[in-house]
Parts: sequence; C-alpha cells; structure tokens
Amino acid sequence: MHKLFAGFAVFAVGMLGSAAVHSAGLEIALSPSAGNSGDGTIEYRLINQSGTSVHVLRWQTPVDGLTNDLFSVRQNGEEVAYVGPLYKRVAPRPEDFIELKPGESLDAKVDLSASYDMRKGGLYEVSYAREAREVVQEVMAADRGGATGAAVSFDMSRGTTSVYADSSPDALDDDNSFRAQVGILAATNSYVSCSTTRKSQLVTARNSSVTYASNSRNYLTAGNTGSRYTWWFGTYNSSRYATVRTHFNNIYSALSSQPFTFNCSCSDSGTYAYVYPTQPYKVYLCGAFWAAPNTGTDSRAGTLVHETSHFNVVAGTQDNGYGQTAAHNLAVSNPAKAVANADNHEYFAENTPARN
Repeated sequence: MHKLFAGFAVFAVGMLGSAAVHSAGLEIALSPSAGNSGDGTIEYRLINQSGTSVHVLRWQTPVDGLTNDLFSVRQNGEEVAYVGPLYKRVAPRPEDFIELKPGESLDAKVDLSASYDMRKGGLYEVSYAREAREVVQEVMAADRGGATGAAVSFDMSRGTTSVYADSSPDALDDDNSFRAQVGILAATNSYVSCSTTRKSQLVTARNSSVTYASNSRNYLTAGNTGSRYTWWFGTYNSSRYATVRTHFNNIYSALSSQPFTFNCSCSDSGTYAYVYPTQPYKVYLCGAFWAAPNTGTDSRAGTLVHETSHFNVVAGTQDNGYGQTAAHNLAVSNPAKAVANADNHEYFAENTPARN
C-alpha cells in the first residue's frame, strides 16, 4: 500500500483585505503539488475568511491523512472509487478540533493515489466533498458538559483542480487489494494482535451482531415502516426501502457466513474501528471498541454491523455523520444520505431506545 502522507500547518494568510475577511466564510483551495510528476499528489488549503474564529473538525480535513472519503475524484466525468480507510469515531471531543482565527489557514499535502483507485493513470478532476456544516462545528464550554459537535451555519467556497497520475496497475498491494471474497464460505474468526480475553469478547460481539442483523433483516422483509425505520432512514420511499433491505440481507449474510479477520493493534481512544472497503472481511478494532458494551447504543456488536456495511461487496456505506443525533438529522434532512450512512444502519440494528 502506498504510504499516505499529510502534514499540516496553521498560519495567518497575508494580504486578505478587510472586506474579504468579513464577506466570506471558509475557502477551500486545491492545487497540484509543487513538482508533481505523475504521483497524484495535491495541496489542500482551508482558509478562514470570516471575521471570527472557527473550530474545524480535524477528521473532516486531511491534516492527519485520509480516514474518510473527503474528495470527489473523477476521470472523464466518472467517479473514481475510494479505497482508503473508513473510521467509526466517538462523538467529537475538544481535542478533535483545530481553531482557526480570522485570516488563518490550514494546509496539507495529500497523496490521492494512496486512497483512490487511480491505477489507470491520466488526468483526474478533484474537488472537496464535505459541506461547511460538517467541517465547522461548535465546541461547547466545560460548564455545559463538555459536549461538542453542534453544527454551525457557515458559507464555504470550494476550488477544484486537476492532477495527473501515472498508470500503476500494481500500486495497491494486498493490504489495499481489490480482490473481494464472495460466496458462502465459513463464519470463522482469525485474529491479529488480540489477547485471549479480546478474542473471547469478539466471539460474543460477532454472535450478537448476527442477532442484530437477523432482527433488522426480518423487520424489513416483513415490510414494516414504523418509527424505527423512519427515525433512522427518513420518510418511506420504496426505492430507498429496497436499498436498506438489500443492505441488511447482505450484512446478515456476511456476518453469519463469512471468515472475518480481527486486528486488535489499534489503540486510538477516539476510534471504535475502521476498515478498507475493498478488503472484506478485515476489521481493525481500536480503543473505543473495547470500552463499549457488547450490545446497546454504540456497542461492540453494533460496531461490527457498522463496519460490515462499509465493505463494497456488502453495502458500500460511507461515514456521512457520527452519533445518534447526526444520524437522525440526516434521516430528516437527507434520507438518501441516511441510507448511505453506516451509523444509521448501526442504530437501526441496535434499536436503542426501542422503536416499532
């Protein structure tokens, strides 16, 4: 796998006139990396052109590398597949934000070829794929419980760029392969860097995730459209409903019949787990996973449903929002995004608190 790199700096941007500072919100500027010679690398800059400080959710930027599908990468008008990691995270904490004062910017260099299928080579059109309300959020004061993550209304302008990448059919090695396991195999578990205790916890979690997936599949097969469905997936629409039903048929099939590999080497307390969508069925478990209960909201079993939904051979879901509040808001405001969001699938499966 190509090593994805991204360094960042926050600094004041000179020569921003006062009118510009007060007339705009955020500006995203993209450009090919200086000296780019076909490696698919771009320069990312986020500029605070407002008259007030803003708090930028760091994982909605590439400052720590790509842990989500942050860009739209197209070739000849066709979307290029994202093959980088997809993370399930805890609700935003104060340390997950970067403060940008008026006129300051945040910069990163991003090797797109490490996370997007650019093996064919050629010219690619690139744009940033996040909305301002996903990037800029409110950081609550400690006397309000230290909660974070309330969306802030903000304008954001986006630049686009073109970048050239050389063809490299073998650019993605086995850790980022496109070879999918399909068909009915065996519901076995294998482990990497997992203690005996964690192996036992994973067996329990997987069994519970099968129960969750089976219950969800049965609900949808029966054609139920009660508050449990509408709360997490929005107003009933036959096409979206059929998509969710197919997703859970596939999630159940994968969890109940496929060989999974669980890697316990990640210790990040702000992350539950992550997967690469083109690598079924490898799941990397992190610190928040082990701190979670086996069942219930944001549980270990629910996390396995969440992560399984990410695999392209299962449902190909994205991370459009984290947490129950964000997931429900998606169902209300944008049901299509809710149907494509992994957390909405997890919360539908966990059904806590229970809805009919």
